[in-house]
Amino acid sequence: MLKKQFLCICCPTGCRLTAEREKENASWKISGNRCPRGAAYAQEELTDPRRMVTATVASDSPSMPRIPVRTSRGLPRRHIDALLNRLYRLQVKMPVHCGEILLENVENTGVDVIFTSDCEK
Repeated sequence: MLKKQFLCICCPTGCRLTAEREKENASWKISGNRCPRGAAYAQEELTDPRRMVTATVASDSPSMPRIPVRTSRGLPRRHIDALLNRLYRLQVKMPVHCGEILLENVENTGVDVIFTSDCEK
């Protein structure tokens, strides 16, 4: 029997989730969740884990040399290193506005990178 344990991060409750399956190709049975979101979270963690990415990019402004950015939603973990390497090589021109898209559809995932604050020149 295969068994994995998780701490659900969907809400402040922090349910302790257990995923079990009899065989390698069998479906996972999720337990310990107090709501459906916990089961969905565990299933995603087992099949395609995703994370929100936050970072900063260089700017052409001496008063604000780095601008904060984040992904619009969770990015598959396998793409995070490539995204960070790309972001750390960029230099953006001011002004930028909160919610404005910096990179669209990263690695064809449907996830955008957006600015998280307004920054004037």
